[in-house]
Amino acid sequence: MQIKEIHYNNEFAKQFSNLPKNIQKKACEKEAVFRKNAFHPSLRLHKLKGKLDSLWSISIDMKHRIILKPLDDGIILFISIGMHAIYE
Repeated sequence: MQIKEIHYNNEFAKQFSNLPKNIQKKACEKEAVFRKNAFHPSLRLHKLKGKLDSLWSISIDMKHRIILKPLDDGIILFISIGMHAIYE
């Protein structure tokens, strides 16, 4: 997965601002890793299935995830961030 730019939708921005500061910090650290190597094992990047099959997920920690969508030309859209329930 080639990454040229990462964009954030409004829902992601709102969810991010509501996270505890320590989770925000972890999320920023994981984004930095993602920008350098989307397939780094610590991210546990995987394509979602079923009705979410156009989306991917990376792990911030064992409870928190970022849901993303690859767009054209290496642009990645961060859609949602939060606990595992964000898949619902």
